[in-house]
Amino acid sequence: MSGICGIVSFGAAPPPDAATVRGMTGALERRGPDGTTHWIGDGVALGHTRLVTTPEARTETQPLVHAPSGCVITADLRLDNRCDLSERLSIDLGARTVGDAELVLAAWLRWGEACPEHLLGDFAFALWDPRKRLLFAARDQMGMKQFIYGCTGPSRLIFASSPRAVRLVAPEAFPLNEARVADYLEDMEAIDRTSTFFRGILRLPPAHRLIFDEKGLRVSRYWQLEMPPERTGSAREHEDAFLDAFTEAVRARLRGAGPVGSMMSGGMDSGAIVATASRLLGNTGAGPLPTYSVVSPVPDGCKETQAVDAMMDVPGIHPTRIRRDGPPDSLRHLLDAMARSEEPFDSTMSLLRAIYRAARDEGVRVVLDGAAGDIVFSEGDVHARLLARGRWRDVLRDAAGARQFWNGHGPRPARALAAAAWRLALPERVRLMRRGILSTLSPVDYSGPPMVSDDLARRVDLQARRRAFFAPGQGGPRVPARVAAILIPGLTVGRERYDRVAAEYGIEPRDPFMDLRVIRACLQTPPEFMQAQGWPKYLLRQAMREKLPDAVRWRRDKSHLGWQLTDAVLAQHPGLGVQEIDDLRAVGVHERALAADARRLPPGDENWKRLVYLAAWNGN
Repeated sequence: MSGICGIVSFGAAPPPDAATVRGMTGALERRGPDGTTHWIGDGVALGHTRLVTTPEARTETQPLVHAPSGCVITADLRLDNRCDLSERLSIDLGARTVGDAELVLAAWLRWGEACPEHLLGDFAFALWDPRKRLLFAARDQMGMKQFIYGCTGPSRLIFASSPRAVRLVAPEAFPLNEARVADYLEDMEAIDRTSTFFRGILRLPPAHRLIFDEKGLRVSRYWQLEMPPERTGSAREHEDAFLDAFTEAVRARLRGAGPVGSMMSGGMDSGAIVATASRLLGNTGAGPLPTYSVVSPVPDGCKETQAVDAMMDVPGIHPTRIRRDGPPDSLRHLLDAMARSEEPFDSTMSLLRAIYRAARDEGVRVVLDGAAGDIVFSEGDVHARLLARGRWRDVLRDAAGARQFWNGHGPRPARALAAAAWRLALPERVRLMRRGILSTLSPVDYSGPPMVSDDLARRVDLQARRRAFFAPGQGGPRVPARVAAILIPGLTVGRERYDRVAAEYGIEPRDPFMDLRVIRACLQTPPEFMQAQGWPKYLLRQAMREKLPDAVRWRRDKSHLGWQLTDAVLAQHPGLGVQEIDDLRAVGVHERALAADARRLPPGDENWKRLVYLAAWNGN
């Protein structure tokens, strides 16, 4: 992870100056503590704060200038197809050290606006081409890296890895986005892939490119996840195909300038990563793999801690255990870090902060995680797909197993079968049309306590925002259900949270489940091998046979210590003061929420937490 930023001005727009771009990089130095550099040209200024996480990044200085063309790039990236790219671009990687940014720059010179289509990995970059007088930028296909931008007029663009760095340049041009405050209070973080807490500052969506020149700003999609043909073969053949893709994804993410660590929660996703990464490191004589786990001080009855204990049998790891009830100074640090959150949505991420802090203190700059595992293994409408093949017995068996897995929750088998038959009988476009009509004619059933003031609700048209949030599929692209399950905005905002929190500690997060090869392997697998007898991630559980302890592979409990750690952190909070209550009222919190005197609500109350997080963010 590194920080990137820049300003481009045309015509009468004020040209950028060195002091302004230095202010932007100053706001990004936690992302890149290994050096800050700038480049200033005619109406253009680019900045870069470097975090060295690959061998090539040790010697590559950005912004990087291609002397023959004058093109300049600033990038936050890790490319996984370096060998393939170098061959196609006729660059000899053995003759000298070639950085990832140099490869992207060469890809631009060869393929122009199509260059992101040829890149595999995690990236966000901006490139100035003086020959065409344009800025070109792109974000990776799944959204692991962030690119934030805003315009202060038709002729001036500001971009950075962080909304706050963009806003530093012209705070008056980017006021508080009241609609996003309402989203926060209503728990609608994933309403879209573009908005931020500052009006006029936007996130570039994943798989999109941006062009800014004298004609203005243009944003377009360059890639779309498509449903590949289903693979045929035995269960073992499907497992091997997935495991090959997953192993390559983990191998690519072990490329580092120092030790690479991994989260180890005791779940299947991080467990699979740890088992695969430790084996790969052991095969090359490297290792052990540093792992980081939050555990309960009393393991009896805590299924997650018991699963972490079981993971200790995995060879080739160096585990660090972080107690949920850590010492007061540790909890105080997490409370202070919560108050410095980039967004109030990030305030709950105490577990991530504890892990990233421990990794940083041990000299680890890259931490693997499996945050996308649940999404990538989403099956969409698995019962309808099974029924379409005449496998109604499998539907009944899976529904019965799912009720057992989820402790009695979910439809009974007969009801699940009937629902699948209904979905098959009614075409998807008719169901979407019906859902859209009902959501338009009927008010959203929202029975929770009022958090948004009436005035704010009117100003942002809260009812319309609720409808947009609770009506999935409305206005979106027509894609197969399995693809749609992976492309949900929730995955994007979740990865952006990890990015922002990791940036606080100079850590780069990497997720093998976000690798396009892994996603394709999952999409190619028939539904009966992805989910079976009620077990989600059945393919992964089978692929990890003899690699993970059975206590982890067949763990049913889905408890997570993150919320408990956050509650322990909030127990250190002194409570909301009078000024904070007044500030919350000013940003649009409902009077009834404040009249209940939030200062005296029990610390475990979810609304109290929400107000505490918003007050802390609003005051920093």
